[in-house]
Amino acid sequence: MQTRCQKQNRDVQKVEREVGRLLGQNTRAAGLFEIEVKADQNGFAKLTWKKITEHQDWATLSAGCYLLRSNVTEWSDEDLWKAYIQLTEAEAAFRIHKSDLSIRPIWHQKEDRVLAHILVCFLAYVLWKTLAAMCQQAGLGDEPRRVLSELSDIRLMDVVLPTKAGIDLRTRCISKPTEHQQILLDHLGLRLPSKIKHTEM
Repeated sequence: MQTRCQKQNRDVQKVEREVGRLLGQNTRAAGLFEIEVKADQNGFAKLTWKKITEHQDWATLSAGCYLLRSNVTEWSDEDLWKAYIQLTEAEAAFRIHKSDLSIRPIWHQKEDRVLAHILVCFLAYVLWKTLAAMCQQAGLGDEPRRVLSELSDIRLMDVVLPTKAGIDLRTRCISKPTEHQQILLDHLGLRLPSKIKHTEM
């Protein structure tokens, strides 16, 4: 934000509102910094900030500790922590299903449909975690959200050519990725087919 103020002619009040919004979203860290926004000689915003070391030392001492209580005595501390972390991973999985995978509750009446729906959700999550592992191995982080967002513009389309005999020639093609999309695909070791063979069931 300070660099933006240096490179751009920004309004003082607008920068103050942005700073206030940022501090409001991070209330615990807000007291660790002293931030001043004022107008320079041309009337544009100038932002200066510094760390408050005394408050930082107090925040470190007052942060407290995280305590886990369990009746399991034969596990080590590391085993207990790993078991507890699985809860957060399960919660994250539910969030991914609702937000990124957009899988909403569907009310089924038959047991086989319930099981089928659970299977679809499970396979979608497995694909998500597989892509996350591929991104991490390729040095793209461990969150595939941005990769999926970048590749979401790639389209599958049917090209239909009518003939004089009245029979349509149909082929299924994939749109050509952009240069940036192709770089992502190369990093992930993925190759898009030029066309897909349509098989009648």
